[in-house]
Amino acid sequence: MRSMFATAETQMRQRQRWGHGTALIVTLLILAAAYGLEYIGGMEPCPLCMVQRLVFAALAVVFLIGFLHGAPFWGRYFYGVLGALVAAVGVGVAGRHLWLQSLPPEEVPACGPGLDYMVDAFPITEVIAMVLAGSGECAEVHEVLGLTLPGWTLAGYALLGLWALWICRRPR
Repeated sequence: MRSMFATAETQMRQRQRWGHGTALIVTLLILAAAYGLEYIGGMEPCPLCMVQRLVFAALAVVFLIGFLHGAPFWGRYFYGVLGALVAAVGVGVAGRHLWLQSLPPEEVPACGPGLDYMVDAFPITEVIAMVLAGSGECAEVHEVLGLTLPGWTLAGYALLGLWALWICRRPR
């Protein structure tokens, strides 16, 4: 009887590791695409784009720790729910970015300082408020395969959040 539980536990951990590893690879590919658009494609990221990158990096850390830890029963829930929560933050930021892009030109906020300057000059709470308020450069629309970049990131966050919740499910 003991060996049957050990086998089920081993299979569950392997499935968890596979799930976290796959999500980690997808997240790293998304980050690589973002950096490719910046350094190869010449697109300068706006402050909201930078925040979205940070959220993807946070997701990558959650998936990496989940992959390396291979935690028992409680771990699949902890890392799965944590990944889904981080992805939900990303959905919110990407949604805000899409909303800014949908504004008529006269309602778009004025261009603000760069993120580097804001981090150096203001307290972090003000930086977060200023970034989420958006600026003129956040309203510029760049499309890839017919979808705006924040649209792609929103889809990525939604899929990775669902994937994180899928990791939580019981093995059959």
